[in-house]
Amino acid sequence: MRRLAALFLFVLAGAAGAQQPQPLRVCADPDNLPYSHEDGSGFENRIAQLVAADFGVPLEFAWLPDRRGFVRKTMGSGLCDLIVGVPVDFERTLNTRPYYRSSYVLVEPAADRSPPRDFADARLRQWRIGVQLVGDDMATTPPGHALVQAGAIDNVVGFPIPGEQPAAARMVQALARGELDAAFVWGPQAGYFARRAGVPLQLNFVAPPATLREQPFTFAISMGVKRGNTALRDRLDDFIERRRADIDRILADYGVPRMEERAP
Repeated sequence: MRRLAALFLFVLAGAAGAQQPQPLRVCADPDNLPYSHEDGSGFENRIAQLVAADFGVPLEFAWLPDRRGFVRKTMGSGLCDLIVGVPVDFERTLNTRPYYRSSYVLVEPAADRSPPRDFADARLRQWRIGVQLVGDDMATTPPGHALVQAGAIDNVVGFPIPGEQPAAARMVQALARGELDAAFVWGPQAGYFARRAGVPLQLNFVAPPATLREQPFTFAISMGVKRGNTALRDRLDDFIERRRADIDRILADYGVPRMEERAP
């Protein structure tokens, strides 16, 4: 009996000392829908949950607003292993293969009229059109440059990033109120906020002019890990390939417009 008791205590001690799986630590903005939110409602939250479940490990988030120095203050400080959404050519992280490609799209009221096919359409010089302004210098996004090149200047309204709500949300709300006729919005934000506008809106891709090839409208998005962590990068590449259908379903749930690899 004493031997059995001793063996039982030995087994318990071994179980207590067994190493627990290391959590997948993800750095994300706590209030940046449709990408991430501290309540888990962003599509990057859901993709992170899918990764952790596939790997069989716990999931932890380190929250920090996505501002200047985000990678340095998070991954660079050892707070996380993964950032779920980065451009595929982002230089501050080691990046996976892309798991989606999206584009700037024109958001306009749903109507029977045919949407503009390119920036030569005269309506783009007449409509009140919103564009996103980015960076500390309030530079315009690629559609803004295309509009200026097409002669649309006085009818373009810029929406800076700073504000109580994302610029994309404010643009869509202005559309719903009739203060804009159309707006060029980055795809994931366009799809998400257009669905919540309260009025029927439609999304259309307008081909950029050939003279702006150095400013693409379409971007490939990947996952980023710490530079040098090829083991995790390779494991995520395998995950993206195996679970692509599940990732696509999540993106579709959020209305993310996706482009083929060889988009115009």
